[in-house]
Amino acid sequence: MTKHILAAASLSAALLAGTAAWAGGGQPGHHHPAGAFGRPGDPKKPARVVNVVMKDGETMAFVPNRIEVRKGEQVRFKLRNDGALDHEMVLATLEMNLKHAEEMKKNPDMEHDDPNAKRVAPAKTSEILWRFDKAGAFDFSCLIPGHREAGMTGSVIVK
Repeated sequence: MTKHILAAASLSAALLAGTAAWAGGGQPGHHHPAGAFGRPGDPKKPARVVNVVMKDGETMAFVPNRIEVRKGEQVRFKLRNDGALDHEMVLATLEMNLKHAEEMKKNPDMEHDDPNAKRVAPAKTSEILWRFDKAGAFDFSCLIPGHREAGMTGSVIVK
């Protein structure tokens, strides 16, 4: 009897561990593989500061909505929400952000506080520290339902 209980407990633990490994991938930021668009920055190393303002009203927007960086550069995005609504900046590939936007429609109250994503309340600030290791065009969006569609999207061009 004890052997059966131990075997069942071991099987349960193995199944739970396997499920967690497949679900999260162990990567930061919405379970996205960080290597696809860079990695969290090192706070001990210098970083270029890029101020990003989140706006709403007649239009929703990030200012600026296009940012150029060099491959290997570390950037400290200083986020400031000048709007009346919560906003977020989610840094990823376009494909990842579009997929996550669909997930957000099912769970609109999901709050982001990941290395590549921050939710910012009105009149508040936050930061994302990110190192861009690969050249290419990457996306940043507010994935609160309706915000991306209203214009809260931008691109990071890594040269």
